[in-house]
Amino acid sequence: MRIFGRHVPIPQSVAMRRTLGGALVAGGTLGFLPILGFWMIPLGLVVLSHDSALVRRKRRQLEVKFGRRWKGSRAAASSKA
Repeated sequence: MRIFGRHVPIPQSVAMRRTLGGALVAGGTLGFLPILGFWMIPLGLVVLSHDSALVRRKRRQLEVKFGRRWKGSRAAASSKA
């Protein structure tokens, strides 16, 4: 899976991806605990987006939105220098 131009390996098995994604989201809801964190929720949704069209569509929309914003901020910074 490619996210923000980086390759991220995920399990090949559908059941394993769903289990991993669900576990990450569930663990993220316990983000107030020391080892678990709220960062696990978006990571779990990314893993789940591989099999779910709705989540994949939302992830792609956010990726395009933040990509444009990042590209625009880099262009503005280079024009100021």
